[in-house]
Amino acid sequence: MTTTPDPAFAGRSYPAGPAHTVSAAKIMEFAHATGATSPLHSDPEAARRAGHADVVAPPTFLVSLAQATEAQYIEDPAAGIDFRRVVHGEETFTLHRPVVAGDVLVPTLTVEAVRAAGGHSMITTRVDLADEAGTDVASVRSMLVVRGA
Repeated sequence: MTTTPDPAFAGRSYPAGPAHTVSAAKIMEFAHATGATSPLHSDPEAARRAGHADVVAPPTFLVSLAQATEAQYIEDPAAGIDFRRVVHGEETFTLHRPVVAGDVLVPTLTVEAVRAAGGHSMITTRVDLADEAGTDVASVRSMLVVRGA
């Protein structure tokens, strides 16, 4: 396998991934693991009093769904990525509304940019998450570094 990602993948979008139902248990587990202490993440009644249908996910909760979706690109043999050389660079989150337990999210991956820098490749991906009606819920932008030889 080559360790040089194909720059022709910039601008490519992959088909929408499978729908993912957000569970209250996973939100609470993630909040506990990351030290997010707001009762909105663990107490359904507190979340309802604040106007939400159920517990609210911390914004970074979406990282696991985004990374699972990015696998479409990273595992695509034509992309030319050696996963052993991938280092996570940075991540940003854009929320159009809070993510709550019971949400059904459909992810779509776009490879925004592939560029060379100092013997390495810098790849920017964006995973857009929509609800089942197609309404935008959030976007997760990642920068991956594929180390050169």
